[in-house]
Amino acid sequence: MTQELWVAVWAGLVGLITLLAAPVTAFTTPGYPKWNAGPRDTPFELPAITGRLQRAFANFMETYVVFVVIAVCLNFSAKSDLISTWGSHIYLVGRVAYVPLYALGVKGIRSLAWAFSLLGLLMCFYTLFFGQAL
Repeated sequence: MTQELWVAVWAGLVGLITLLAAPVTAFTTPGYPKWNAGPRDTPFELPAITGRLQRAFANFMETYVVFVVIAVCLNFSAKSDLISTWGSHIYLVGRVAYVPLYALGVKGIRSLAWAFSLLGLLMCFYTLFFGQAL
């Protein structure tokens, strides 16, 4: 299994943790567990961090699907190389950094983390399109 596929597995774990983080923050809100156990006919005002974590997860999924497709293609085409390996790790580091930065409402640096992960994706794309099969 290539490094890119292993990174896809680890990134999946990051996604799962992000997915579960939002409900955890909601359950710490007074009154939420009772509201959640009921019919939920009226909306419940959630803390800002819960909404940010939900949006961070949605943003993660937008790039994760693309990354998995690239990782699988690199694996089956035998084009994995140093550039794609570094790219996959850069993608993962960017995604790991993005979640807490978004959750805490950090402006600017959050966008840099997203751009960093995008750079990793582009490195993997480069290898897929222009790399030599091993």
